[in-house]
Amino acid sequence: LQYMSGFGNEHVSEDPRCPGALPEGQNNPQVCPYGLYAEQLSGSAFTCPRPTNKRSWLYRILPSVCHKPFKPLKEGHLTHDWDEVEPDPNQLRWKPFEIPKAPQNKLDFVSGLHTLCGAGEPRGRNGIAVHIFVCNTSMFNRCLYNSDGDFLIVPQQGKLLITTEFGKMLVEPNEICVIQQGMRFSVDVFGETRGYILEVYGAHFELPDLGPIGANGLANPRDFLVPVAWYEDRQVPGGYTVISKYQGKLFAAQQDFSPFNVVAWHGNYTPYKYHLEKFMVINSVAFDHADPSIFTVLTAKSTRPGVALADFVIFPPRWGVANNTFRPPYYHRNCMSEFMGLIKGHYEAKEEGFQPGGGSLHSMMTPHGPDADCFEKASKAKLEPERVAEGTMAFMFESSLSLAVTKWGLQTSNCLDKNYYKCWEPLKSHFNPKCK
Repeated sequence: LQYMSGFGNEHVSEDPRCPGALPEGQNNPQVCPYGLYAEQLSGSAFTCPRPTNKRSWLYRILPSVCHKPFKPLKEGHLTHDWDEVEPDPNQLRWKPFEIPKAPQNKLDFVSGLHTLCGAGEPRGRNGIAVHIFVCNTSMFNRCLYNSDGDFLIVPQQGKLLITTEFGKMLVEPNEICVIQQGMRFSVDVFGETRGYILEVYGAHFELPDLGPIGANGLANPRDFLVPVAWYEDRQVPGGYTVISKYQGKLFAAQQDFSPFNVVAWHGNYTPYKYHLEKFMVINSVAFDHADPSIFTVLTAKSTRPGVALADFVIFPPRWGVANNTFRPPYYHRNCMSEFMGLIKGHYEAKEEGFQPGGGSLHSMMTPHGPDADCFEKASKAKLEPERVAEGTMAFMFESSLSLAVTKWGLQTSNCLDKNYYKCWEPLKSHFNPKCK
């Protein structure tokens, strides 16, 4: 597969089978090359300032409007009903979410979506949701598009071959991809597959400001990859299903052709992927901790300056060299909500219990921090340069919203670790008023 490089760039792409498919000098000629239809996909209001204006022009064999009426489709465990169960302020941790076996229960990417927690409301265009996907079969003659917001997809087990209107992307564990609002896509898998999704309503992901760090660092724009144009001119007499996630519900419409019929496109509103190993880590080299915001890959800003609707943060392998410093994450109570997941390895603050394919949620102002074993080891460790998190990749979805957990998350999934709180019980007092 081929890609183009750059975050938020103006890209142009045409399938090499149809050279010259992009109109020259205008977006919407009276007759497009090859008899194609011109269709604009807008990711922002027409009148947004130029730096935030997002749109792409697609040149396709048939326009998207050629479909039968949408009809309701069962959502399964996908929801935005945050009042299903009573609020729970406790520290929550989940064991790895179970992937059903294919012969007993075939699930593709859409039928395998399970909402874990969230806040806000898609109709008001302000909110987020955290979903878990578990699937064991590819999407066949059906695609999904999200009318509510953007999907940031984090595969944990198994790779995803994602076909979009803009082209194809292969996304493997330790990579992420973003499918922005309104983009149609279909997911092929190659066995038992699992991962995490951060959905945002009302904002798009962008690179965080670097401030005094300067021009370079963290996730560099050139490391984001955008697919190149690829089309199929395929009739589907039995019916191709287009699924819309709209106001938190699923709807399905039938059409008799593949929606991936875009021969050429240009614009700055695209799907994209990023490999987490490309992240340039910034860290303390003297003493104390910098705040974990230094590990932010992407952010979706709220209307309040400096406050994120959602951040995507990673904790990659790095060097720890801080002197006279307790190096693991500090004990913390936060005005933000923190959902953590683990792609691979062992998270430094909780080497036992927090497993790849599981997760944890530390809600607004709920205390959290390293378990007793981690605290004792780090307090007595000889401080010398050491590799931290080698072979590991943990991440965090952080939000300024107070997240509610779904009934599936608390009960139906049967993955909630009800003994999580016990990891702090062995903590003991070291207080000695006679010893400073």
